[in-house]
Amino acid sequence: MKTADLVDAHGEAVKFCNLPFMKLGRRKAFFGPVATVKCFEDNALLKAELEKPGNGRVMVVDGGGSTRVALIGDQIGLLLEKNSWAGIVINGAVRDSAELDDMDVAVFCLAVTPKKSSKDAAGKTGVTIHFGGIEFKPNMFAYADRDGLLVSETSFA
Repeated sequence: MKTADLVDAHGEAVKFCNLPFMKLGRRKAFFGPVATVKCFEDNALLKAELEKPGNGRVMVVDGGGSTRVALIGDQIGLLLEKNSWAGIVINGAVRDSAELDDMDVAVFCLAVTPKKSSKDAAGKTGVTIHFGGIEFKPNMFAYADRDGLLVSETSFA
């Protein structure tokens, strides 16, 4: 399911996230219902969510756009793979990029950094978040490929 084809076929029913994401992992495209986490430079809550079954969902993380510290690395990447998450979109940074790129995962992020995050479990899950000019609500549908990221209220799968 190509994002370009979705835009052509569904116009305003799909919204484009206008951030310049880096794309890591062996999965080149993904789609699924959205799950959300809002956290800033702290990944404990995100890790706890990714330890749960993904069931083909897409984790969308508002890390406040911080590129100072990483919200995931190779160990959390293994959780994505093991727990059947379709992919993860991070408005923030990751680390262990070479290892993530070799995994059967899909990671969209803003940057890479070697610095790890704090572990205080600060943040919120299951909330509406905003970045890249669009709104992400739990249970919306995300569609992503090398061309970009779209969201919709409707499933086109």
